Amino acid sequence: MSQPKPKFVLFAHNATYDKLHQVATLGLTAAAMGKDVIVILLFWTIKKLAEGKIDQIDFPPEYAASSEEVARLLKEKKVPTISEMLAEAKLVGNIRVIACSAGLEYMGVDGEAVSKQVDEVLGLPAIISLTANAETTLFI
Repeated sequence: MSQPKPKFVLFAHNATYDKLHQVATLGLTAAAMGKDVIVILLFWTIKKLAEGKIDQIDFPPEYAASSEEVARLLKEKKVPTISEMLAEAKLVGNIRVIACSAGLEYMGVDGEAVSKQVDEVLGLPAIISLTANAETTLFI
């Protein structure tokens, strides 16, 4: 009997581009390395996904002075978008994107607004069970 693949869990809470970029690059890399990747979308990531702004390049206010330059470099260097990286992760490995049902409710988002962009919507008890015994768990 084969061993289960190690779980690599990312809890995505903050929805600025820099944080989402890390979620996407870490998820893509872990999927390419053969890990079972689980991305849990919480609060602001759910809101941004529902609004169709997941690829919007924005940064926290404390980095406003260099935001334009970084955005220019990202485009100039043809860095893939968040959605492109998550799609690539599905091609190279195993990644599941899950929206927290409570997060949908708290952010005033109808499940239909994200249903085509996530693999499923789960409540916290199911999320905790699913992510138990993960090799790596990150909160970003």
